[in-house]
Amino acid sequence: MFRGLVQAVAFVFCLLAMPALAKDRPGEFDYYVLALSWSPTYCTTKNGRKDRRQCNSGRRYSFVVHGLWPQYERGWPDYCRTSRRYVPNKRIRSMLDIMPSKRLVIHQWRKHGTCTDLSQQAYFDLTRELFARFQVPASYVAPSRPLLTTPGELVHDFVTTNLWLKPDMLSVQCGRRRDRANLSELRVCFGRDLKPRACGQNERKTCRARTLVMPPVR
Repeated sequence: MFRGLVQAVAFVFCLLAMPALAKDRPGEFDYYVLALSWSPTYCTTKNGRKDRRQCNSGRRYSFVVHGLWPQYERGWPDYCRTSRRYVPNKRIRSMLDIMPSKRLVIHQWRKHGTCTDLSQQAYFDLTRELFARFQVPASYVAPSRPLLTTPGELVHDFVTTNLWLKPDMLSVQCGRRRDRANLSELRVCFGRDLKPRACGQNERKTCRARTLVMPPVR
């Protein structure tokens, strides 16, 4: 009887797990997020201080690409099955000007790119194409001193510089602090047709800090 009960419980858990496994299929998602990291914030972290490629003096990165992520309206797929886990060095080198980390390029393909149903080359080409659409407001290109702003002002500056954007297409990320916080990321949402669109529930948890700090470009 006990063995039968264990088998029944195991069967129920298998049934509950099946939808989670089935949903993460390449090409089955609702929209894209292009995540842009503020590199100087990363360079203030423990990992950043060890990262010579991205954070050495003279590496004057401001906004860089964190990744291009396929999203559900709630949640997201990741690590979809693929036979193409390996990323050739030539392809990695071709992305380092906008994604200045070999490890990051590889990780983004394995975790997110595999769920787009794009070839590896097409995924990175699309990442570059979407990033190239942006014009970074002049004051954020290479600040030599810390910039103090607010999440709303940052969104306003991007929307007025890029007239094809609307505020609900952007999400500012800075952690959970409510008083003063460093900018971590700016996320931009695109439909599967590659046109900008309002972000889904995943991006609704935005920065709520009263003061948003942007450390200077080194």
